Amino acid sequence: MIVGAGIVGCALSDELTARGWTDVTVLEQGPLFATGGSSSHAPGLVFQTNASKTMTEFAAYTVRKYSELTLDGQWCFRQVGGLEVATTPERLAELNRRHGLATSWGVTAALLDPDQCATRHPLLDRDRVLGGLYVPTDGLAKAVRAGEAQARRAIERGARFLPHHTVTGFESSGGRITAVVTDRGDFRADVVVSCAGFWGPKIGRMAGLTVPLVPLAHQYARTTPVPDLAGHNTDELEASKPILRHQDRDLYYREHGDRIGIGSYAHRPMPVDIDDVAPPPTAPTAPMPSVLPFTEEDFARSWADSRQLLPALARAEVEEGFNGIFSFTADGFPLLGESPELRGFWVAEAVWVTHSAGVAKAMAEWLVEGAPRTDVHECDLNRFEPVQLTPAYVHRRSCQNFVEVYDIIHPLQPMAEPRPLRVSPFHARQRELGAFFLEATGWERPHWYEANGELPEVAAVPGRGSWASRYWSPIAGAEAIATRERVAMYDMTALKRLEVTGPGSLALLQYLTTNQLDKPVGSVTYTLMLDGTGGVRSDLTVARLGRERFQVGANGALDLDWITRHLPEDGTVQVRDTTAGTCCIGVWGPLARDLVQPLTDADFSHRGFGYFKAKQAALGDVPVTAMRLSYVGELGWELYTTADCGPRLWDTLWAAGQRLGVVAAGRSAFNSLRLEKGYRSWGTDLTAEHNPYEAGLGFAVRMEKGDFVGRHALLGLSEQTVSRRLACLLLDDPRAVVMGREPVHLDGAPAGYVTSAAYGYTIGASIAYAWLPRAAAEPGTRVTVGYFGEHLPATVTEEPLFDPKMTRLRC
Repeated sequence: MIVGAGIVGCALSDELTARGWTDVTVLEQGPLFATGGSSSHAPGLVFQTNASKTMTEFAAYTVRKYSELTLDGQWCFRQVGGLEVATTPERLAELNRRHGLATSWGVTAALLDPDQCATRHPLLDRDRVLGGLYVPTDGLAKAVRAGEAQARRAIERGARFLPHHTVTGFESSGGRITAVVTDRGDFRADVVVSCAGFWGPKIGRMAGLTVPLVPLAHQYARTTPVPDLAGHNTDELEASKPILRHQDRDLYYREHGDRIGIGSYAHRPMPVDIDDVAPPPTAPTAPMPSVLPFTEEDFARSWADSRQLLPALARAEVEEGFNGIFSFTADGFPLLGESPELRGFWVAEAVWVTHSAGVAKAMAEWLVEGAPRTDVHECDLNRFEPVQLTPAYVHRRSCQNFVEVYDIIHPLQPMAEPRPLRVSPFHARQRELGAFFLEATGWERPHWYEANGELPEVAAVPGRGSWASRYWSPIAGAEAIATRERVAMYDMTALKRLEVTGPGSLALLQYLTTNQLDKPVGSVTYTLMLDGTGGVRSDLTVARLGRERFQVGANGALDLDWITRHLPEDGTVQVRDTTAGTCCIGVWGPLARDLVQPLTDADFSHRGFGYFKAKQAALGDVPVTAMRLSYVGELGWELYTTADCGPRLWDTLWAAGQRLGVVAAGRSAFNSLRLEKGYRSWGTDLTAEHNPYEAGLGFAVRMEKGDFVGRHALLGLSEQTVSRRLACLLLDDPRAVVMGREPVHLDGAPAGYVTSAAYGYTIGASIAYAWLPRAAAEPGTRVTVGYFGEHLPATVTEEPLFDPKMTRLRC
């Protein structure tokens, strides 16, 4: 059962039936196919380029699919091209960066000078434009038409569409969906997908699920006839010029015959209460509940800005407009996946026309094959922490995403509110040291400390370009050097910790992970979780603290969701998120043992406390679980205790470390050190799109240990058989620090893209990790990295760059 016959529901019905799932029913509360939702009024502009690889792939598939669709001889998508123009130097630089993103993700694009922009779109004021980014395959989608075309194909394969059926509830048994209840009867179903758009939260509530999106009104206007367009377009084709973005003023444009359509994000956020939305229309020609009255006062500035960019509008007026409702989320991504509480209830919400076919394809693969072929971790419904699901949080962040939809956003730039939300027990101490905080999953995380600004190493840290200098300080370099030379304390509290217990805990973790976990109590193991296709869902650190008790160091909420979904029904395993009630300090550096050993009676010698081992101990007055691990490549320990003892643990270590020159160090130094050591970051360097051998993590796979999720998919694979590799690059210019997602060129042609990057303060070079074809990933290969229009020379290098024999870790 699919709830909603908008563009997403129609696309999903087509994708499912094409894969053999023909017993599909689509329920729609309104008429078919102008249902009254966002699809019914969407202006249909499809710009493919996005900072997210996943979102770009969704859009690119939408373009390919809809370009091949027709409905009764009428087009569903026209590739008129997409043009983004810059009227400020900052935007021009951003378009250079976006050109790099397009290249990284395989979208053909070109940078244009002002004359070329005016040639492509003659209505532009050439003197106001500094340049543009042109994507020839962008274009216009007719959402209602494309929806119906896909629905007809699904119906031919056996699907049925039922209009005027309002969902009023769901039935379930044993935690699984069994039926959909409507005002016209009940429908048995074992799989239900809510594609209800901005009505999604209302449908979700009926299933006991929080669907964290906010409906927001967005202005769209049409002009009176523009004389300069007379005779250029037909009613059938509608447009001949590229769709246009004027992001410096939060505006976009498309032609409607001899008129111009103008969309604006320049106004105040206008959240809409779903309960205040009018009921669905009784007929396609009836007023649509997603279309609200136009507020002219909010459009005044946008109209003035439009007349400046397009002088031909001086001879036109705003003829009509409306405030159309669209869905926004707290992080700008869609909501895809299965409910954690009600099995068989899925959602595909907050999906715009731009990404609709791509999302439908991924959802169909997920349902039919067990996993989407495109990485969807950014979009997974279950990605949020509980504090990110409160109504106030969802509302504020979603409204902020509306405000920033066309802003130039730095990769490290955090949301402004609500902050601070989650703080570690060390937060007060960190503020005293002048911590500069950035935010992730609600946690305040220090990136450097102003108190270290007086360290002599600061002067030796080289500068970097303006983009890479944002949310960075040379102090971070001094902290990295201090870690290598002395000892540093890192707050690791934000990393998710799960406690897995019970007589079936070992068997479950063995089945869910790739490495051998059947080891003595006190062992710690680095391992991977795969999906059924062999893709890396996550990497974990698993400590066996008791015969039936494990502490799992995870990457986030999706890991908890995955483990929970696989819990045996006999109750022999329990999993509990302990993150909020505990805290962790990483003590790392060549003097780490000199700091920790005098504080405890426990043996912290190499012989008494080996690498990848764990033990209970007391540091001063504080009981800790100590694990000899290091993500920065230095001797040291992760020290865990309960949150109430956190300040005491910090003070104990801090006081004892003064004689050793201890520093508090932040995430910026941490990232540099881990790249020098070649340690991967899941979600950045690798995702479920990559298998362990491609990612250089084959050492964490033990095929001989028995069955585990994804094992069958790895049969026959090895590092010698892969077609691509995650490779380490060193840039020729040590001052050239890139940020990630930049394209990598081999012999002048795009060959891959950067994942993580940082300056290596120990090795004195700029590091970038990148996905490349296997042949290009060989050490010594010369490549270039595209960065704001430049081509930075680099060389593929052997890894790890620092301490390849592991002597500093095993001492």
